[in-house]
Amino acid sequence: MREKTLLILSGGMDSSTLLYHLLDMGHKVEALSFDYLQRHRRELDSAKRICELTNVPHEILQIPALTGSALTFDKDVPHGHYEEESMKDTVVPNRNMVMLAHAASTAIARGHDNVAYGCHHGDHAIYPDCRAEFVAAMSQAFALCDWKEIKLLTPFLTWDKGAIARRGAELEVPFELTWTCYEGGEEPCGKCGACVERAEAMATINAA
Repeated sequence: MREKTLLILSGGMDSSTLLYHLLDMGHKVEALSFDYLQRHRRELDSAKRICELTNVPHEILQIPALTGSALTFDKDVPHGHYEEESMKDTVVPNRNMVMLAHAASTAIARGHDNVAYGCHHGDHAIYPDCRAEFVAAMSQAFALCDWKEIKLLTPFLTWDKGAIARRGAELEVPFELTWTCYEGGEEPCGKCGACVERAEAMATINAA
């Protein structure tokens, strides 16, 4: 029997590649996106288009606005490379725990086996809720939060973004439909940490 997996889908290249990766592995996938009044809500349109293209059921859940980050209009979006200290301004406090809690409730109610999200090795230095320790703690919580154990899948946890880009190219993920930029304009700014990291990752496809 195919495993049923609820994917947290932002509409960016990581979670979109994870969608294709799960489908390639034979999972029956549903996707859940979150509207938390983020600056870059343009990503939700990308998530919708990706799901339409793959015939994956998709829901956008509006949750109370999160605060304290450049992604939620509380600070300016820093420009430059992810390794710069200023990039910590893009941390949305406890965002992944909030999203994972909602996703777990939804998955349990619908009889899913797993919840998946696309955290990766390149996120660890900036985002505390992408660390292996966080994933381990949430996995334990998932095992205990209901009488039916549900698993947390993070297959990209030890991958860098270049590896994700190359896997996406292998799976023919339509990267042109995905959205990465934190500024949230009509076109990517090309200057924020997300844009810079994406360009570096995409460059590895041709270099491979």
